[in-house]
Amino acid sequence: MENQNEINVLDELNKGACMGMDAIHFIMDKVEEGGLKEELNRQYTKYKEISTKIYALYPEYSRQEPHETSTMNKLMTWYGIEMKTLTDSSTSKLTELLLQGTNMGIIEGRKLLNHKDTNEDVHKLVKEYVDMQEDAVEKLKQFL
Repeated sequence: MENQNEINVLDELNKGACMGMDAIHFIMDKVEEGGLKEELNRQYTKYKEISTKIYALYPEYSRQEPHETSTMNKLMTWYGIEMKTLTDSSTSKLTELLLQGTNMGIIEGRKLLNHKDTNEDVHKLVKEYVDMQEDAVEKLKQFL
């Protein structure tokens, strides 16, 4: 039952989705521009859908639950956002922070696609995650 490669990939994917949801949650109160709020709500929903798919697929490989971001990582994300927006919480600055995080997610997702040999279901989910983030980058650019 346990296939460590698939478990590792799903765990990394879920941590990325959780990190995306956390960042959106922490930034949302600072967002004043309506279009950006709509886009962030759309992205949050997409991250949630991917996480739900991970939770549905995970029992095929493990009896455990998928790993999520730790409390320390959540705290560091929140603190980083607070510090970086202390003097500038403009739409452009918030978008820049979101783009930086999303690009890190794309890089990690691409590494998983290129260097981890997984079964078709897991591979498709990683591809969906990367495609979703690449789409998010394109949509966020208009708010810079």
